[in-house]
Amino acid sequence: MKFLKNENENNEIQIKESIPGISHRTIEKIKKAWEESGNAPPKIRMDIPKEDEGLLKQIMQDCILEKGGELTNKSRIVHLGMIYLHSTKEGKEKILNILASDFDVDIEKLNKSIKELKTIKDEKNLIKAELNLREALVPPVTKLLRQFITLPNGFIFLKDMRREILKLEKKFPRFKKLDIDIKNLLKGYFDINLLDLKEITWNSPAALLENLKEFEAVHEITSWKALKYRLHSDHRIFAFIHHRMPNEPLVFVEVALVNGIAGNINKLLNEDTQAIDPEKVDTAIFYSISSTQKGLRGINFGNFLIKQVVNKLSKELPNLKCFATLSPIPKFIDWLGENINTKGADFFTKEESKKIRRIALKRNTIVAFLRILNSEKWYENTKKVDAIRTPLMRLCTHYLINEKKGNKTYDPVANFHLRNGAKVQQLNWLGDISQKGIEQSAGIMVNYYYEVSKIVSNHESYISEAKVHASKAVRDLLKK
Repeated sequence: MKFLKNENENNEIQIKESIPGISHRTIEKIKKAWEESGNAPPKIRMDIPKEDEGLLKQIMQDCILEKGGELTNKSRIVHLGMIYLHSTKEGKEKILNILASDFDVDIEKLNKSIKELKTIKDEKNLIKAELNLREALVPPVTKLLRQFITLPNGFIFLKDMRREILKLEKKFPRFKKLDIDIKNLLKGYFDINLLDLKEITWNSPAALLENLKEFEAVHEITSWKALKYRLHSDHRIFAFIHHRMPNEPLVFVEVALVNGIAGNINKLLNEDTQAIDPEKVDTAIFYSISSTQKGLRGINFGNFLIKQVVNKLSKELPNLKCFATLSPIPKFIDWLGENINTKGADFFTKEESKKIRRIALKRNTIVAFLRILNSEKWYENTKKVDAIRTPLMRLCTHYLINEKKGNKTYDPVANFHLRNGAKVQQLNWLGDISQKGIEQSAGIMVNYYYEVSKIVSNHESYISEAKVHASKAVRDLLKK
């Protein structure tokens, strides 16, 4: 193991084999490039004290200006990458703060370019002024970020760096601009055309299977037996893979092949259920979709993944006639808690109110309703269920169809599928009675239906008019 000598402190810093938040592959690649560059000793301490900031800024400035030729600058970029990798949490914050603040757009230069543009009349000089303005709008940090891309596994380095930035945006609002700059760079390296659609099987590499277990974000995979069941003949998992990250799926979707639209996740994932012959089913249920890379947040792969899986399954199993989801409603209880006191009374009939008050022994309908909903295992009590089921389903339907944030639905999962051209097909009472399911949606689940012939028109009307397409059965739930 080699050591990096810190000249300021005259102490030795070991090249770390593992750094939280940074992939092992990235560390190894940059370490190798570091050693090949001559292993020049860094002069920056890991916590980036105030007296070291000037030198760090100078290294960054020299990288931007590409001083000393290509090889020298390449070594300098590797040096800068190693400084970031080995900095403490506080040190990384300081580095990112310097990038976001000291190498942002030069406002003085920008104002000068704008002023110049306003005074020019002839076309030749006007074009020159426009080019100057365009250059002034590009912050110097962008050039530095492009140089980071040239590091070994540089785009993965930037992805990991962005993951840290996203954690710090509330603390450092200026990081938002740095986030956007990195995101725009990453889009080119994670373009959908550069990704491979792969079906994950029990014979896939162990590292890939471990990542599925770790990153499943909707319905936890509790054991290897549970994972094997989800890879059974009538259950499939598909993922987008980047060739430089073969065992790290960017996003994956889990599919169950069934007859009819499934409405209960507990039954769908029951490991004791006998498998169905895929040749004899008529419906593909997408019951979970999970993104694995926080550093790629906002770069949308999920919609492309679902469409490609639909095409693949349609060719493989021509007997499939229906493609739908069995989806959670993650923000429903949050919305209900915030709005029940102001909007709730409109969703109860007189008879429903009377029954709820009698069961909960409360005079106020809203107070009684919440008392039942907050009682332990209320869903196992027949009288409580009978009292709140209809108004609760009515509230949930209203939430999915009518509640908006700007030009999109309040619920993020609904927004995702509606943007893709699906419609709200069916609400399922107690479709998920896990602790998570009860806490986020009172156990209610929803099916979004992808009717191939209407995907484009549904998508366009949702995007342009925020129109939510829903089946008659769902809209009937709104009636009192």
